[in-house]
Amino acid sequence: MPTTVPAYGKEAAGRLASMADVTASDGALRRFLHGLPGVDAVGLQARAATLGTRSIKTTAKAYAIDLAISMIDLTTLEGADTPGKVRALCAKGINPDPLDRTTPKVAAICVYPDMVATAKEALTGSGIHVASVATAFPAGRAALPVKLADTRDAVAAGADEIDMVIDRGAFLSGRYLSVFEEIKQIKEACRREDGSYAHLKVIFETGELQTYDNVRRVSWLAMLAGADFIKTSTGKVAVNATPPVTLLMLEAVRDFHATTGVQVGVKPAGGIRTTKDALKYLVMVNETVGEEWLTADWFRFGASSLLNDLLMQRQKLGTGRYSGPDYVTVD
Repeated sequence: MPTTVPAYGKEAAGRLASMADVTASDGALRRFLHGLPGVDAVGLQARAATLGTRSIKTTAKAYAIDLAISMIDLTTLEGADTPGKVRALCAKGINPDPLDRTTPKVAAICVYPDMVATAKEALTGSGIHVASVATAFPAGRAALPVKLADTRDAVAAGADEIDMVIDRGAFLSGRYLSVFEEIKQIKEACRREDGSYAHLKVIFETGELQTYDNVRRVSWLAMLAGADFIKTSTGKVAVNATPPVTLLMLEAVRDFHATTGVQVGVKPAGGIRTTKDALKYLVMVNETVGEEWLTADWFRFGASSLLNDLLMQRQKLGTGRYSGPDYVTVD
């Protein structure tokens, strides 16, 4: 899995540079974002519901479960987090099912910045990334210098990925260029001493954005600013990832890729707890952006409880028996 900003080909870089006029001023950015096609809410919801009815059976289901496990950002973001809890979560990420060593590892362990060094040490040699929330997560209510320091501290401690939150107040007030410039500066704060970059995931908190049109606009805004991933939610509000919102974001990365040649990942987070739900999202990815996005490089699940259900369903497929929650570790 890549841990640096991708080196765009000449064609992609040229097409992206050709859009520089779009972000040259607040007025230009506003005209572009409000010129995007309006979202047909009824059609979007119907499409998401239809994709959710697709059935995956037997061998394909087993493959999809393993794929979903490999896409999980296993997360602990609580005030009561301790080094011991983080180390235990890392051990689970490396070896999710101690009774079956064929079980895939997760994609990343996601923690607060002060726990990055602990996670980095526990994951040494595993190939699992350390992701860290930053920028005054989850509210994002802090001055920019504080957000930049938060990001730099996490990167210096060894974070491979940074999950930042946008200033929803600025976005909803129509201060689009302010949000754009903040994302750009956070992206630059992801730069390491060797010149490489930690991956930047930009969290929208879609449950607070009010309309589907706003979700489409903020998706384009973040991608124009250099997001490597766009992410639905913090998991700390009442409404988190939903199939319609995730579908809309997948359509945005598809259209952005078609326009610029630059590929961006998507991460739904919060509220995805069952294997059935995870498989619906994988169908959505395949049908909307294609197999190229069906890897942990380009699609992630932000989850804490999803892994246990995937493990129970995996055990059932392998043994014919449903073991139940008492046979998996409690995070």
